[in-house]
Amino acid sequence: MDHPVTDSVAQVDAQQTRAYIAKVSAAPEMMNREPRVIARWIGDSRSKVTFGDAALYLGGDGDLNPMQAVLGAFAACDVDLVAMHAALLDIKVVELWIEASGPFHVARYLGLDSEQSPGYQHIDYTVHLRVQEAVEEQIARLRELCETGSPVGDTLNRPVPTRLTLDIRDSG
Repeated sequence: MDHPVTDSVAQVDAQQTRAYIAKVSAAPEMMNREPRVIARWIGDSRSKVTFGDAALYLGGDGDLNPMQAVLGAFAACDVDLVAMHAALLDIKVVELWIEASGPFHVARYLGLDSEQSPGYQHIDYTVHLRVQEAVEEQIARLRELCETGSPVGDTLNRPVPTRLTLDIRDSG
């Protein structure tokens, strides 16, 4: 597993983060987000997912599959959350990584009948945080934020309606 080299870990700029928080606090509408991504089939089981100029590939040889990407998005969101709030709490992070795992069942994905849901049954995750020093209250605050402040964690913890539009056209 790759862990960052201690000397090269860049700390989050707490002053810049505080300025951004003050800015959006004064204009709450700035806190609303509605991203739109496009996933395009490339062939076999591979997709290219784009958001503007940013792209990531899922499902191909050597790529994360979409279910692994869900775990990755969750873990990466919490890495960002912990790093940002550690900086705001004046905690110097030496190393930070998150491990996430969970079981899911692929029968319905394969078109087979199954009583079992195709999604994750649960997700277990461990935040590994190495700091120069931190007091119990700071660690408790980071834990609370992991449990309540993660947009991806919140999305995974509650039902989110999906609304399908199926656009089928004859290309001939």
